[in-house]
Amino acid sequence: MTMDLRPAPLPGMWVVHTQARCDERGSFARVFCAADCARIRPDLRFVQVNHSVTARRGTVRGLHLQRAPHAEAKLIRCLRGRVYDVAVDLRPHSPTYGRWHAVELSEHNGVQVFIPEGCAHGFQALDDDAHLLYQHTAPHAPGSEAGVRHDDRDLAIAWPLPAALLSPRDAALPSLAEWTRQCQEGALS
Repeated sequence: MTMDLRPAPLPGMWVVHTQARCDERGSFARVFCAADCARIRPDLRFVQVNHSVTARRGTVRGLHLQRAPHAEAKLIRCLRGRVYDVAVDLRPHSPTYGRWHAVELSEHNGVQVFIPEGCAHGFQALDDDAHLLYQHTAPHAPGSEAGVRHDDRDLAIAWPLPAALLSPRDAALPSLAEWTRQCQEGALS
């Protein structure tokens, strides 16, 4: 039961396909294997696991990341419901800076996403009571929290639903243009 890892359009991002074994008892699926994930990076190590519950369909969370020196990569899996999961490349010298890639994650499709350091992450719940499991390569560091707006015109993310609910913190995130300006001025280092 190996994991099928496929590179995504953003450098360092991977879409990970897993298959569950099902029988009359239920199912069993491998969600992480260091040997399989060595293609992502040989020394991949997770230090924190988080579980989020999004109660209402249409809710948007993000787009979040942690700045250096606490930058983190994450492996994300949907445990219940469905989400439209988005990564945005915010690495200033990346050839895909300012571009995004989205994948639908669901409790049934066995798809996970690996999002590298320097890419913001967000999602929209496509069902009520959507659960995500995050594995992080660095612990949460509140002073390094950052991100960009989910509805930024330059990003033009094709969210499948109108945003039903957004936190005040996420509503106050900067635009991509403001993020770029702050990077150029060194305000985000």
